[in-house]
Amino acid sequence: MAKKDKDKKGCAVRRTSIGGQAVLEGVMMKGERSMATAVRAPGGEITIESKRIKSPKDRNVFFRLPFVRGVVNLVTQLFQGTGIILRSAEVYGDFAEPSKVDKQVAKKTKTDPMSVLMTFSVILGIVLAIGLFVLLPNVFASLISDHTPVGTDKLSSLWYSLIESGFMLVIFISYILLVTLMKDVRRVFMYHGAEHKTISCFEHGLELTVENARGMSRQHSRCGTTFLFFVLVVSIVVFALVNFMLDRCGLLVASSVGGYKVFNALIKLGFKLLFVPVVAGVSYEILKLLAKSDCLFVRILRAPGMALQMLTTKEPDDSMLEVAIAAFKRVQDMDADPTLPETNFEVRLPIDMAKEQLKGIAPSADDADVEWIIADATGAQRSALPELIGKQQMERALSVARKMADGSPLQYAQGFTEFYGIRLSVNGSVLIPRPETEEVTEKAIEVISDMEKQGREVRALDLCTGSGAIAIAIAKNTGASVLASDVSPAAIEVAKANAINAGAKIDFCVGDMWQPVDGKFDVIISNPPYIPSEDIKTLEDKVKKFEPISALDGGKDGLDFYRRIREGFLAHITQGGALVLELGIGQAEAVAALFDGFDVSVFKDLEGVERTMLILAK
Repeated sequence: MAKKDKDKKGCAVRRTSIGGQAVLEGVMMKGERSMATAVRAPGGEITIESKRIKSPKDRNVFFRLPFVRGVVNLVTQLFQGTGIILRSAEVYGDFAEPSKVDKQVAKKTKTDPMSVLMTFSVILGIVLAIGLFVLLPNVFASLISDHTPVGTDKLSSLWYSLIESGFMLVIFISYILLVTLMKDVRRVFMYHGAEHKTISCFEHGLELTVENARGMSRQHSRCGTTFLFFVLVVSIVVFALVNFMLDRCGLLVASSVGGYKVFNALIKLGFKLLFVPVVAGVSYEILKLLAKSDCLFVRILRAPGMALQMLTTKEPDDSMLEVAIAAFKRVQDMDADPTLPETNFEVRLPIDMAKEQLKGIAPSADDADVEWIIADATGAQRSALPELIGKQQMERALSVARKMADGSPLQYAQGFTEFYGIRLSVNGSVLIPRPETEEVTEKAIEVISDMEKQGREVRALDLCTGSGAIAIAIAKNTGASVLASDVSPAAIEVAKANAINAGAKIDFCVGDMWQPVDGKFDVIISNPPYIPSEDIKTLEDKVKKFEPISALDGGKDGLDFYRRIREGFLAHITQGGALVLELGIGQAEAVAALFDGFDVSVFKDLEGVERTMLILAK
């Protein structure tokens, strides 16, 4: 229950233990037994994650002791705050991914990789804070104090402490001013203001509405900025005492020793680090004590910290106040009703933002590639993509995009492609089947179907089968018995797996062109290598760098394999049989000349290119 009191104007005041923290596009509120983080999602809706926490009253009595509780609270806030920031970032699709080191540590310690990432983040933050606000002032003071006359040796430690304190103040204020220049930080400071206004609105006994909160002050006595100011002041006092103690107890290295400045700076730094928990404990008790009163003396003590809040808070807009109020109310409800369930963020990105992220990871991906990635991740049709994409769906899409970061084709990154209504596995051992090959396959199926209508039991050969695309489509759409051949054992393994997955009965053999083929066939189909050798280097990178060159290179003029097909054609075709070939651009006349004397027909593809050749045996 919130305590009611009177402020200096005699108005009702409700005191509450609920406090908060601004996060990326949102606010976290923390009560006695629960915490809730509300974030404005990219789609405009407010999504809330709420968790139950252990009440301070339920902690071990040692951790509730004065001064000790300050250290415990600081460590707890560091871990909770870091975790909340990482989680809030996920709402905007910034999915923090543990590094290889994080994953290795997690595996050895049998912990969650995200917990390891959060721990590393906290440690890094502490190291940076110590470096900026303890080490740097210590170094500057060591460099300057020895070159400044102070009158007597008795004043040396005092002078050192004054210089160090001055640098601490300058660095602290400069740091705040510098981060304020960042757009994202300014928005966080606006949410910081929304957090304060919401808590103040409640404490003033007003209904929690945007209108009421708008009129509240964006400064608050329990703000973390005020706590940081107390930490700064207490550290100045404590560190001054440490400097005095080290100087008077003779623990520093004499100036006659070489490198004494470095040794003394390290000694002072070491002792100051030992006293950091003391600084945290004392600062926390001061903040708690001053929050209990609003008398003139207390307001004077709080004034510097309150003034700093003018830098760390900005005036929020109404949408930000809505977010802060939503978080506050959720904590109120959960603290009051222990049966309310915890909730997680509903992380969904607008489709345009998802596309932008995917393109950023895979620059070589075109618009069609990105749409296919999203379609596969969401299970939607490419022509009807959803307006929003969920976190798990986005993670699947990002996984594919990362595989394309080096320029790899979409199909290799996904591990599959669609051909003639059949999903086929593909990798770097086989060519990616193209749409024009479907038209060649369509012609072969048409020819086989006509033979079957005549009562003929058709035997078909797919020469240079690659992924097995043509052979599988024929086996699935006709009654023909099919043999598929390729010179690459790796390609045949892919083709066999595809046939099994498609439920197609096909025989396979490995060898160079006609060498492994035995017997005659009614229909022979081939999509051989037909790109002239010199033209290989003009192909786009995703083709020439990733697809097997041996399946592309057709020799100097691109006709080498057509000549080899012509050489063994008659030995393997039945009377009245047919040969169906895929052609390269501009090759129809030259290939037709190789089969002079046969009944040759050429068919154009949907782009008007002469792509398919049908040769009938006599």
